Amino acid sequence: MSPRPRLGCCDRCPAAPGGTVGVLADGDPGAILAARVTRRRMFKAAVFQQATAGRPAVAAASLPAGLAGSRDLRSGFPDAEELPRAVAGTLIDVSPQVLVVGDTEETQRFTLTADATAWRGAAMEPAALRQGDHVVVRLVAGGRGVADRIWANIGRVTGIIAEHSGTRLVVDEGSTKPHQVVVIKPHSASRIMVRFPTLRPGYLIDVIGVRHGSELEALIPATSQPTYVATRPPAQPLISGRLPDQISGSATWHEPRDEPAGVLGVTYPALDPETGCLEDAAAADPHYGRMPYLAVGSTLLVRNDCTGAAAQLPVTGCAAMARLFNDRCVTCGTSPRGRVADLTLASFVALGGELERACFNATITIGG
Repeated sequence: MSPRPRLGCCDRCPAAPGGTVGVLADGDPGAILAARVTRRRMFKAAVFQQATAGRPAVAAASLPAGLAGSRDLRSGFPDAEELPRAVAGTLIDVSPQVLVVGDTEETQRFTLTADATAWRGAAMEPAALRQGDHVVVRLVAGGRGVADRIWANIGRVTGIIAEHSGTRLVVDEGSTKPHQVVVIKPHSASRIMVRFPTLRPGYLIDVIGVRHGSELEALIPATSQPTYVATRPPAQPLISGRLPDQISGSATWHEPRDEPAGVLGVTYPALDPETGCLEDAAAADPHYGRMPYLAVGSTLLVRNDCTGAAAQLPVTGCAAMARLFNDRCVTCGTSPRGRVADLTLASFVALGGELERACFNATITIGG
């Protein structure tokens, strides 16, 4: 098995003598790392706490450009009471007109629009969904109880192939996440392999599909496979001059692994090493975009360039895998190369993204 690259969340992590990165010459390396991890958890707890207050999980973002400045003054983030939402939960019941979503503690009923659509591996009528499906529901802007789009059991795996045996892949999503099992069945193999022809350990993969327990049945290639092995990405070009106030590229989404399902936020490919958000304490990998350092808790104004939807979102963690892709999004036109934001699933939906399309062309503004 090819060794996976050392994934860091900074562009220029400082190196101590002897090649050790992030270890101070006059400090205890273990104590320094422990302090950074503790601080990372503190930042994440502060960001995530508002998402755990109610169920089902709720997210909000502004759709019309004029609403981008509408915020809860206490938090500085979009006001969930005024802006459109995305709801995640278990499907309790569904009819052609009504959707009931909830859990053991609370349920919510949503009216379906006449042209509402659903996805569970393929497009279908909402009434074809099944009780027990895990659903993500997009509500109509301005209609607090009206839904127009539902995704059932959708999942995504982005990372480095660690093992390949028959139809099964084991994928490494980074040192802070457990390995994921991806199954590519014969009826989907040709579609996947057109975009990902090299299913060998050490190569990158990014696929979307349907969750079956802990396994993802891959159905859609989320991008094209880079030609390089993940441990040997192309050399980063030298850059100079002032970074722009706005950065354009591709915005992707990730499944909630260690965060609440409905949390609003974005993981960022170039976190300051001093924030303590370390994917791997030993090294840093190149990133292709010109991006400044940020810390967990910083804010980004993220705009969906395809719809005009925009919202100010907190940085909740590092997007180490996004650093290894140098792809473009072609949802509307062709974006510049590089992934500039990896949104939580709820944020991606609330900003007008279609989950099965994998990305949208985006522009981010530091600090909103």
